Amino acid sequence: MAPIPTPPAEPQDNPETYVGLEAGRAEQLARERGWSTVRSLSPGAIITMEYRFGRLNFEVVDGRVARAWKG
Repeated sequence: MAPIPTPPAEPQDNPETYVGLEAGRAEQLARERGWSTVRSLSPGAIITMEYRFGRLNFEVVDGRVARAWKG
């Protein structure tokens, strides 16, 4: 049986630090901090629920991050 792969490490970063930032600046900062994928979503957007290591999600309202979470 093949071994279970070890997922890559995620940046040691708190998603809450992005709340309130302008969306473009938040994305730039997230990439600088090592997030491989940054996804901006509008409120109520329909998304899949699979967890992706290295992905940071932003819910953007009026150009600012209202909520941020990993996966």
